[in-house]
Amino acid sequence: MITLTENAVAAVRTALSQAEQPAEGLRIKVEGGGCAGLKYLMGLESLAREGDAVIETGGVRVFVDVSSQIHVAGMTVDFVTGFESSGFVFDNPNAGEKCACGKSFG
Repeated sequence: MITLTENAVAAVRTALSQAEQPAEGLRIKVEGGGCAGLKYLMGLESLAREGDAVIETGGVRVFVDVSSQIHVAGMTVDFVTGFESSGFVFDNPNAGEKCACGKSFG
């Protein structure tokens, strides 16, 4: 369903190790908003919720709620580091269009 690159797995592991509250993995959610109509939300999560898809990749658990699953099927998440900014990048085959910032899609 979702693939995390080695860089993304490393970034999530770092975030998990530095979290103030215990967390078991990363939640990826899609909701309305952003320039293109839908936006990604990400955060650390302590456990799966009813209906979640739980994907384990590179030893990292990713939780996706039932309403977001259709929007992220086949998506690859990378983590890039640059001079001006660093962050997660989404390569989503379900995105017909995406915002210039890469955080929203339609």
